[in-house]
Amino acid sequence: MTPSTTPTATATVSGLMRDISGIGQDKTRGGYSRPVFSTAETDLRHWFTEQAARRGLDVGTDRNGIVWAWWDTATGARQNAVVTGSHLDSVPGGGEFDGPLGVASALIAVDILRRRGLRPRRPLAIAVFPEEEGSRFGVACLGSRLLTGAIAADKARNLRDLDGNTYADVAAANGQDPRHMGTDRRTLQQLGVFVELHVEQGRGLVDLHQPVAIGSSILGHGRWKLTVNGQGNHAGTTLMKDRKDPMIAAAKIMVGIRDTAKNYRDARATVGRLQPVPGGTNVIASRVDMWIDLRHPRDEITAALAESIHLNAQVVAAEEGCTVSFGVESLSQTVHFDTGLRNQLQTLLPDAPVLDTGAGHDAGILTGHIPTAMLFVRNPTGISHSPDELVEDDDAEKGAAALADALAGLLGAAQVIG
Repeated sequence: MTPSTTPTATATVSGLMRDISGIGQDKTRGGYSRPVFSTAETDLRHWFTEQAARRGLDVGTDRNGIVWAWWDTATGARQNAVVTGSHLDSVPGGGEFDGPLGVASALIAVDILRRRGLRPRRPLAIAVFPEEEGSRFGVACLGSRLLTGAIAADKARNLRDLDGNTYADVAAANGQDPRHMGTDRRTLQQLGVFVELHVEQGRGLVDLHQPVAIGSSILGHGRWKLTVNGQGNHAGTTLMKDRKDPMIAAAKIMVGIRDTAKNYRDARATVGRLQPVPGGTNVIASRVDMWIDLRHPRDEITAALAESIHLNAQVVAAEEGCTVSFGVESLSQTVHFDTGLRNQLQTLLPDAPVLDTGAGHDAGILTGHIPTAMLFVRNPTGISHSPDELVEDDDAEKGAAALADALAGLLGAAQVIG
């Protein structure tokens, strides 16, 4: 289809972001809470579908819940496509720009290319990936993992949220057929390259005084679940000497995680979620679940850090009369983006510095199947996964313009004649 010209002639990234700024606001945490298949995330999907349709793009959702919006060539053949896009879900109480900035910028990039009078020689697709943050079902980049086979379909279908709902059941309630989830070689064969624009989740561009950067790599990272098992009991009748309290062990283990990570240069270790069971104020917990995020540029260090944490947890738990179980929930090795594609982007965007990132992205999952790259837009606070995340309007528009320049070069776009 040929994109229309009237509805989006004056659209901007900042304008699109303002359009969705009221969706998913979290009055308790601040910021935004937009877990996958929530009302907020579903509303954002509808918003994207409407915006893409206004541009004459052919929109559809695949069997893994990924929304695709296609700008086809004159032949209509969907091969060797240039793909951009990001995600619309968020962490609990997250920032405004993490994910939606890349989606809004992709839409505006289409507008920019159209205003330049260009038409693509290769098809262009905008992709919106579900459950990128893993905030509801615990596995980050779940949509791209399903697409590429990085997670088994049965494992994904049986993931559960905190309310006990399986991913399969929730997906089915939202119009997907979970029986068909899994590796999608047909779609993968249509894709040529992927360039994801994202808010920078650090201070690199602030310190370099630049609005846009090109990504070089993603630090290896993973999520582990550690469970401390103790003895549930009455808070008022159980003497201190008679307790096997997993909460005490968990507290000591968390401090140990911090101290262990300090022994590894460039390591990051975070306990972002802690869940005592049953969770009553006047109840000694029977168990405590904690989820640990570990990251390091070298995958062997990430593995060594996880093993050290496990061993220390066993010792600490035993001292409190408790036991532990420890298992990986997701693991991504350090990703180096395609050198050839990165060099091409450096030619197209000569002023953009090259930066690595400690944050995971769908681009990192896809890199094992097609050449991928990332563009980062300056975040003046340097803070992300927080309401303090920020992108200034001028930088947002510069990011979309840089994305348009990159896409034009990759598409082999030609001037429309006549």
